[in-house]
Amino acid sequence: MLCAVYKSRKKADTYLFVEKRDDFSRVPSPLMQTFGTPQLVLMTRLTPDKPLGMASVSRVMEALRQQGFYLQVPPPVENLLEQHKLAQTRRKAP
Repeated sequence: MLCAVYKSRKKADTYLFVEKRDDFSRVPSPLMQTFGTPQLVLMTRLTPDKPLGMASVSRVMEALRQQGFYLQVPPPVENLLEQHKLAQTRRKAP
């Protein structure tokens, strides 16, 4: 399956996969407004034996078939201070 991958100029490390180059007709307009003007990164052929960096190839392919796009967002940033506080609270509990 061939697809086009775009990066967001508004949201860091956010990528939009679509079935056809420059065809955003199946992407909801609120998402496009949040995403901003897409910048083409690459055209690629998705195959189960060729892994993607952060997403499951099968998940991306299924989303493209079902809804016509796949949105890849970065993982949430770890709050190390909150994790430390939680660990301290657990140590003090009887």
